[in-house]
Amino acid sequence: MSARAKAALIGLQVLILAGLVTGAVLLLSTGDGEAKPAAVPKPKVDRFDAARAYSLAARQVALGPRPPLSAAQRKAAVFLRAGLPGGRYESVPHGLRNIVGSLPGRMPAILVVAHYDTTDEPGYLGANNSAAAVGAVVELARDLRMSRRRGDRAVRFLLTDGEEAPRPFDGRDFYDKALRGSRAYVAAHAREIKQVVLLDFVGNRKLRLRRDLSSDPALWARLQAAARRVGVARVFPSGTQGTVLDDHTPFLRAGIPAIDLIDFDYPCWQKRCDTMKQVSRASIDAAGEAVLELLQELKRH
Repeated sequence: MSARAKAALIGLQVLILAGLVTGAVLLLSTGDGEAKPAAVPKPKVDRFDAARAYSLAARQVALGPRPPLSAAQRKAAVFLRAGLPGGRYESVPHGLRNIVGSLPGRMPAILVVAHYDTTDEPGYLGANNSAAAVGAVVELARDLRMSRRRGDRAVRFLLTDGEEAPRPFDGRDFYDKALRGSRAYVAAHAREIKQVVLLDFVGNRKLRLRRDLSSDPALWARLQAAARRVGVARVFPSGTQGTVLDDHTPFLRAGIPAIDLIDFDYPCWQKRCDTMKQVSRASIDAAGEAVLELLQELKRH
């Protein structure tokens, strides 16, 4: 992902995929949502530790750019693996590595995903575009580990490598060149997964998460219901934001219900301003509490 064209506010429009685009791609914009809220509401519950998630995001960003196979990414992988229950590496073609963890239970499992690589662009830190979501997923794993009950469904955690398309990238065949970690995981584990929740842009200020057109409508409705229960419904308004190609897409193509939490109206997308100054604890908290509530429901069914 690098430069992004701003979508029109009315009607369906195709977003031109220029040669600089390398990561999650918004293909269509519907512009049918309401105005972006001025502030993120404080959740009515306090089960998700947003401060811990934020700190883990900052720890990743402090290492600098973290493109696949870089020394900084390998340093991050060490403490990210340690933060997941039963954390381990799983090989991806061309020397890449996913980081996976799991909580035991009934199969098939619920899968929670974020990507831990950044765009291969000099100076690009990826604070919201990877680090914030990774921090949230690791914290979700910690919270779920402490609240496990007999009879729960298994929950797996996946930090994908190679979500970003490698350089040089001409803007063509994005699906086949990017999403390398998620495509590899689907190829190896599709039959083991019941539902997928992907976190991507969840830390930016004034967070507003609308359903992308590809995300499973029924699963997204359950997420919105969970958001209402914890008091952050305003972060998950009605309406859609178009079709997004992201790490949930390989699972959808395998017939697995999947949703993507991504606020594509993020002004620092693929810009050097994507630093921790753009990341809000309140946004991470709202997304984290809603997803935790959803996961608590899903693992009981």
